[in-house]
Amino acid sequence: MGSFKAVLGFVVIAAVIYGSWLVIPPYFANYQFQDEIKNTALHDMYGTKSEEDIRQGVFKTAKALEIPLTEEQIKVKRIGNSGSGSLLIDVDYTVRVDMPGYPLDLHFHPSSENKGLY
Repeated sequence: MGSFKAVLGFVVIAAVIYGSWLVIPPYFANYQFQDEIKNTALHDMYGTKSEEDIRQGVFKTAKALEIPLTEEQIKVKRIGNSGSGSLLIDVDYTVRVDMPGYPLDLHFHPSSENKGLY
């Protein structure tokens, strides 16, 4: 009976480690992506980039982080003039994690809004 409990405990610990191995990377990539979106909104608020140029830059960042999304899932909206308005970057995407016997969809919604000083 004691060895059965030990084996069962080992199996449970191994399952938790394996599940963490599959689930943690998408959360870490989303954290990095959110940070890049905030930096992009901060820097491009005062620049002359168009909404399309900003969208393409965010898309390239997502691809570098291996985040599965399309350019259509990235919403960029500039309100007002450069420096005096606001810049909104909004992304909505889902990452599918295929765990044995239990596929898991992780939904992420990173966004950033930077408002001008005036």
